[in-house]
Amino acid sequence: MNIINIISTELNLREKGVEAAVKLMDEGCTIPFISRYRKEVTGNLTDVELRNIEERLVYLRKLEDRINTVLKSIEEQGKLTDELKEQILNVKTLSELEDLYRPYKPKKRTRAIIAKEKGLEPLANFILAHDHSMPLEAKAKEFINEEKKVKTVADAIQGAKDIIAEIISDEPKFRAYIKKKITKEGKITSKEIKKDEKDRGENEKCLRIALDFDIEDIKIYIGRRYIKNDEYDAIFVEVIDDALKRLILPSVENEVRNDLFAFAEDKSIVVFKKNLEALLMYPPLKGKVILGFDPGFRTGCKYALVDEFGRMKTVGQVFITAASEDKVKMGVYEIAKILANNKVDYIALGNGTASRESEEILRKMLQEKGFATKLFIVNESGASVYSASKVAEQEFPNLPVEKRSAISLARRLQDPLSELVKIDPKSIGVGQYQHDMDQSKLEGSLNGVVEDCVNTVGVDVNNASVSLLKYISGINKAIAENTVKYIEVNGPFKNRQQLKKVPKMGDKAFEQCAGFLRISGGTEPLDSTSIHPESYDYARKLIKECNIDILKDASNVKENKLSLVNKDKFIKETGIGRETLDDLIAEIIKPGRDVRDALEIVELNNETKSIEDIKVGQILTGTVRNIMDFGCFVDINVHQDGLVHISEISNKFIKHPS
Repeated sequence: MNIINIISTELNLREKGVEAAVKLMDEGCTIPFISRYRKEVTGNLTDVELRNIEERLVYLRKLEDRINTVLKSIEEQGKLTDELKEQILNVKTLSELEDLYRPYKPKKRTRAIIAKEKGLEPLANFILAHDHSMPLEAKAKEFINEEKKVKTVADAIQGAKDIIAEIISDEPKFRAYIKKKITKEGKITSKEIKKDEKDRGENEKCLRIALDFDIEDIKIYIGRRYIKNDEYDAIFVEVIDDALKRLILPSVENEVRNDLFAFAEDKSIVVFKKNLEALLMYPPLKGKVILGFDPGFRTGCKYALVDEFGRMKTVGQVFITAASEDKVKMGVYEIAKILANNKVDYIALGNGTASRESEEILRKMLQEKGFATKLFIVNESGASVYSASKVAEQEFPNLPVEKRSAISLARRLQDPLSELVKIDPKSIGVGQYQHDMDQSKLEGSLNGVVEDCVNTVGVDVNNASVSLLKYISGINKAIAENTVKYIEVNGPFKNRQQLKKVPKMGDKAFEQCAGFLRISGGTEPLDSTSIHPESYDYARKLIKECNIDILKDASNVKENKLSLVNKDKFIKETGIGRETLDDLIAEIIKPGRDVRDALEIVELNNETKSIEDIKVGQILTGTVRNIMDFGCFVDINVHQDGLVHISEISNKFIKHPS
């Protein structure tokens, strides 16, 4: 099996690039590292293309291993022909392989095996050959054997039928035809068995799901091989019916349903990944002081003030919803006092229970007191998961669970990526049908998204949490923990070379992570950029030739100077790749730039507070919370997200809302 050729053909990628990417992966290189620092080697493959290559590589290697196992098994049985070997070597899927292997696969004691043990295989062959040398009943008498429990002619013929039914069932061509026909022409039907409020109908045994298709066409197709317009026809009609209902259709229908489920699962995971990426890459509010506000009724509203570095300054609890007038006044006074004594840029208000009621009171207070503080609605999905997690317990051991959530809300607004990585991606609430999916497959896909986002942005190593560091290329949880401990003991890193002193940070790990870990204010200015240490000599040569101060010169000044560089000459003199040179120039112009800064922060300042406030003709600002195949859900500040159907998103045809 030429895996490289198969992948390049399937994904429409250059074979040379795929081969290089696979080689790098096998050497232990991560996808973020390959896509960022090995562009010349792979032909500039993107992280998305590399993820697709990785996924197919895993599947095809699994298929290749299974092919070898199957070939060995059949060969040991002495049944491997050249034709069968070629068929097996050319399969494209595990399902196709298993269909070919079915006749040779060790079976449990089936009816056919029992019939063979009774010596009835020659009788089955007699029927299969449409042998007319003697009447079937007369032939069947020869196999009557009290000791083997073949007492009558009917017993003998039935045993032969069981053997033939299994032969029909094991024929790969029949199964391939049936599967294709059901997939192409079949319909999924459902029938209510009992009423239930739960939403997993079939699992709760409230629905019976079935595949509806024309079985008569299938019988005719199989019958063409066995029905010869003679006295054996009635037997074959019966055997074909038995083979289909008892042996073939149950397993083929399961395969079809599994295939349909896998297709739907893959589509859902794609949607989940896109939504997660959009959420993680939402622009941060750098250097802002934020008051996190977790609203509630009975248990009150929890608040937490964090400084511009995300450090918790104060936490508390007020009752401003569903409370007495005195309690509301006290709560409003307490919040107003915090705003008066601190330059608070934003209030990050959670969008859960009591959110709109809290918003109304907070907006009124801001307006009456004349505070410049802005109110921002923050999606609080997964906040409770974080609050009860070990990560939160380690960060705030002296705080009760309910007060940690307000800190998380503030930090989500301040730096969504840094805060959301502390939560299991499945708990962030941006997908669909996640509980029905293969959890390991979903987890692997979502972790890949988080990894790509974290490495695309880069991390200030001296201020990063273990939760953030463990997603950096080449760094696992142990190295992340050791990195944080190193800083606690030795103080901040002064340069990237010091990273090698972290326990378990070997040469390979350093190679993979160095470019993604930033060090500001250190001894090496290039350490604050995404330029990899392996390219420092090239960068220094550029900086020297152009007489640039990488940190002090304005971006337009550096851009003008670098525009005079003769790239072809520089490449010839140094041997640097063109893509790497372009990346160096971009990074020197804007060192340590955050790709998220190019996105727009949306503030929901609509006057609408409920569905009743919406009027025809209004133009509302909204935040897209979730994207599905059929449309997107948008928060327009009316307590519940609204659906914009795909047909209403644009005045022209679009393939997908994303």
